[in-house]
Amino acid sequence: MNDLPVNIVLLLLPLIVLQFILTIVAVMSWYKADQDMRLNGNRWLWLFVILIITTIGPILFFIFGRRQD
Repeated sequence: MNDLPVNIVLLLLPLIVLQFILTIVAVMSWYKADQDMRLNGNRWLWLFVILIITTIGPILFFIFGRRQD
């Protein structure tokens, strides 16, 4: 049942938590930018990118998705 050594789990846990926080912050930023009409492109496509492309999606959103006025 327990195939993963404890060391590997302890190494991966901070990365999983960081990924979760990055996704939550990106979704909150998407929601706020959507209310302010400051998104580049389709808003639902950006949400899909953030949620489905797990690690790179939020980073792509922060680089290309928000309009910098």
